[in-house]
Amino acid sequence: MQSVLLDTPDGVTARLGWDPKLAEHDRKRLLAKEIVADLMHVEPKDVRVEREAPGVFGFHTQLIAEVGGQELPVKIRNANFRAASVVAVCDPAVPIGLDLRDAHPDDAELRTMKRHSHLFEEDDLSKLLAHWTRVQAVRDADGRGARVAADHVRLDSPRTKGWIPDRRVQYHLADLSRDGWIITLAYGAVPA
Repeated sequence: MQSVLLDTPDGVTARLGWDPKLAEHDRKRLLAKEIVADLMHVEPKDVRVEREAPGVFGFHTQLIAEVGGQELPVKIRNANFRAASVVAVCDPAVPIGLDLRDAHPDDAELRTMKRHSHLFEEDDLSKLLAHWTRVQAVRDADGRGARVAADHVRLDSPRTKGWIPDRRVQYHLADLSRDGWIITLAYGAVPA
């Protein structure tokens, strides 16, 4: 699998990887291993990445990492789209969310984006994609995901911050796009 390190804000490390022959679950585990190995100064073979056990029915499990049988205090988030995956690792106290899209969406995706977008110029593809990936990243960072309607997410005018009105949390938004993939990271404050 080919992968690249993405330019992220301090405190967050992310990689993009793509390989149409690898399953989504394998891609995200390999990317997480690469990141954790670099952060811990160990070999990727020394890192074990597994899915946590579901707490209740419908619970979306997250990846956990271990080195030497010890679970590491890190948060691992991922997003997948077709043959590509992006994985971000940070302090477990930092709320983060990711979204990954192809720069050339199909007609069905475009209809969904336009139906839930607050843009006046929804025929400008680059603006529509930037808006949509930011909305999705905020929903992911919030933790409720699809239980929050995309129309409820708010973005400031330069689209550098996003929030959901029923919570008092604002997320910074970073564009990590690379190699024909539109990637957005939503992240909260890094603990001092």
